[in-house]
Amino acid sequence: MKNIINPAIVLAALLATGAAWAADTPATAKEAEAMVKKGVAYIKANGKDKGYAAINDRDNKEFHDRDLYLAVHRMDGTAVAHGVNERMVGKNFIEMKDIDGKEYIKERVEFARAKGTFWTDYKFPNPITKKIEPKTAYCERLEDTIVCGGIYKK
Repeated sequence: MKNIINPAIVLAALLATGAAWAADTPATAKEAEAMVKKGVAYIKANGKDKGYAAINDRDNKEFHDRDLYLAVHRMDGTAVAHGVNERMVGKNFIEMKDIDGKEYIKERVEFARAKGTFWTDYKFPNPITKKIEPKTAYCERLEDTIVCGGIYKK
């Protein structure tokens, strides 16, 4: 009996390996920036209610990709959308501190007032590893809110 390699089986194995590799590959800064810009455009085009609902919907792949998701806070620090923890919505985090004591939401508000677009560093639980890890977030001010998407640093 000859050993014949079925091309369909090889392709399926390669695709499965590629999908597993992609799921384990952390998001990049470029991807975070692109997702924030997409989120800002979506909110502008569809309104806040629909935009925030899309960001909160964990099945929406436009705003959820591996360890990358969006979070939106008002300028007073209140979360209006959060891609991995909808229980945060409606709560004020202006004085929230990361594990090192950094008030990163307060910093976002200050940067949004001064710059409009910016990167900020802090530590936050990674939804994939479930560990607190260093993170950097790209943020854009949109009217009275700040739309952010962060990546975990390795």
